[in-house]
Amino acid sequence: MATVSDAVSAPAHAPATPDPTPDPTPTPPGDRTDAEATSIATPDLTRRGFLRGAALTGGGLVAATLAACAPATPTPGWTYGPVATTTAAGSPTPIPATPGPSASAAASATPAASGIPAGWTAHDIAARDVVRRFVGNLAPAFQGIYGDAAFAKIVDILGADVAYPELEKKPAFVQVPQLVLNDALQPLTPEIDGDVKVFRLTIDEIEQAIDEMKPPIAGLGYNKQTPGPTIRVTEGDKVRAIFTNNLKETTGVHFHGVEFEDFFQDGVPFVTQRPFAPGEDYTYEFTAGRSGSMMYHSHHNATDQVGRGLLGAFIVDPADPTEVDIVDRDYVWISNDVLGGFTINGHGFPAVVPILAAVGEKVRVRFMNEGIMYHPFHSHGYKQTVVARDGYPLGANAYGADTITVGPGERWDVNIEADRPGLWAFHCHILPHVEGPDGMFGMVNVLIVVPKKEQVDAIVQALLA
Repeated sequence: MATVSDAVSAPAHAPATPDPTPDPTPTPPGDRTDAEATSIATPDLTRRGFLRGAALTGGGLVAATLAACAPATPTPGWTYGPVATTTAAGSPTPIPATPGPSASAAASATPAASGIPAGWTAHDIAARDVVRRFVGNLAPAFQGIYGDAAFAKIVDILGADVAYPELEKKPAFVQVPQLVLNDALQPLTPEIDGDVKVFRLTIDEIEQAIDEMKPPIAGLGYNKQTPGPTIRVTEGDKVRAIFTNNLKETTGVHFHGVEFEDFFQDGVPFVTQRPFAPGEDYTYEFTAGRSGSMMYHSHHNATDQVGRGLLGAFIVDPADPTEVDIVDRDYVWISNDVLGGFTINGHGFPAVVPILAAVGEKVRVRFMNEGIMYHPFHSHGYKQTVVARDGYPLGANAYGADTITVGPGERWDVNIEADRPGLWAFHCHILPHVEGPDGMFGMVNVLIVVPKKEQVDAIVQALLA
């Protein structure tokens, strides 16, 4: 079973050199000349237009585009190369949107002078800029993946007949440390002490970048990241988790969903233990009794400590997996609505890692709600087959839905059978959690389905080149 959820420390990141290039606004479709229209319809010209501004270090993006057009040597599951992530401090500032009805009503009468296409408002420009940041310099690879006709439509949607600065940058989600990438690059591998798997984690004050443009905010994390590294074991494993408290305050750790034989391992200060103080270690030792999607988080001053980032995924794989459990890609989706607003895996759109899949693959998405609100996650274009709730398999009672409401503390496991290529929005459907006058933000993601597995691997290798 391929997985992206077994890892720990966040890649180091440093500020990138600001890009002073202004963001030119493309000519609206109705105002284009014949020559401009031809440049969009002609794949070669369109690709050259994209590549004017798209250059990955080491030629990764060009390699990805070529690899997407011809079979590459398959690599198992999610494949990542070495990565040095950067923070793009120089992305152009979008045209400010005026809140309220005036933002949608005040179309520009003089688009050439204002830089806003006829009939558009500042909201349209800001909303497009957000998606441009999400796509980044991955854009040229879409031609080899989806074909010339679809690529021409993407060019038109993004206004990419005129180069813009985001084409020179990696997507927003690659510019900040990510749970998914960290888990794959540096999995949290246990020490082995006899028949016990030993995991060591620190509890730290951190700064969390919600996206690549906002300044980091103060938070808390395990192993200096939030969500913490995924702890992954197999049903029946003996587990020892040793936490070192580097905070200036006491804390405790609860493994949410685990059914302990020894209730003193439950991690609730003043019920099953004393809180452990700054500088102290505390050890939890138990047997992973049942498989499923669990969590670990603080259970001491929890409104504050979990809200500020003391949370992570604890996954127990079945000892004898069934056909439902065997998937091609396994994705952890932890929602929170306190630290930095509405986030998925500690980040808001466009800095949210997409769910990538190839036609014919089965993807597991593990929704885990570590916040204080309900979130109905809606998949565009695809059925989610709900196979487990709170780690308990539904078996014959599995059912299909396109919107799954996940309450605080709940975990819902869904399988998605990828049978059609495309770019499909995947988001919370409480609309103030996902979109405003400046476009999409917060709990928005995209399911990217490509025709072939090697194209998924090519995209990922290019992103991290």
